[in-house]
Amino acid sequence: MIRPGQPLPLFGFFRRLLGQDRAFRQAIATVTGRTPDNVRLYHLAFTHSSIVRQQGDTGRHQSNERLEFLGDAVLGAVVAEYLFRKFPYEQEGFLTELRSRIVNRESLNGLALKIGLDKLVQLDPAQGRAARSRSVNGNALEALVGAVYLDQGYKAARKFVLGRLIKPFVDVKSLTETTTNFKSKLIEWAQRNGKAIRYDLTGEARSGGVMEFSATVVLDDEAIATGMGLSKKQAEQLAAERALTALGV
Repeated sequence: MIRPGQPLPLFGFFRRLLGQDRAFRQAIATVTGRTPDNVRLYHLAFTHSSIVRQQGDTGRHQSNERLEFLGDAVLGAVVAEYLFRKFPYEQEGFLTELRSRIVNRESLNGLALKIGLDKLVQLDPAQGRAARSRSVNGNALEALVGAVYLDQGYKAARKFVLGRLIKPFVDVKSLTETTTNFKSKLIEWAQRNGKAIRYDLTGEARSGGVMEFSATVVLDDEAIATGMGLSKKQAEQLAAERALTALGV
């Protein structure tokens, strides 16, 4: 029985929902610098496919995979334009290599953690920590870029990428000064020290028909580092870079 003056249960339910929505909007505004208009896009950006997989084919449209595909393209375009203007005398190969190092999977995962996206991603708990560390947070970041683009337009997405991601967290100058051919450097080290080295490669299909590769550096039958990328070469370079760090080279 509801006593006079006691709030209706349904009202209390909607009040809690409203509070949750307000908190989510505030979180998005804190991360992106802009209050969302279409909040549904942002909820979608943080919905991993594992949450909706049990719904079958229809569930695929309720995950962030399509937004991830769009955000990947927008992110690549923004970073490409930024580098094009920042390095007016550099050749295409230099710009391509630098862009790939900024937007590779591990870099995006790191950026996502720095702005707190791991606290917003809706993921099946059964996926565990390994899935999160592999690609979930980086994929959500791409999906967020896609959501900002659809909700606020390209200028807003560009401002978010440059102002909230690249300029605060990416040391472009350091990247340009770092040796990029890590595979050659690692091979030279292995030869000098009489070590056998190989790369174990695996590939996984992503949204939009794109393949993502994982490369593990194996030194004398011991796995010492892993890297991921959208090409075998990129994955191996990242793995070699991590291996050199682990070896103190």
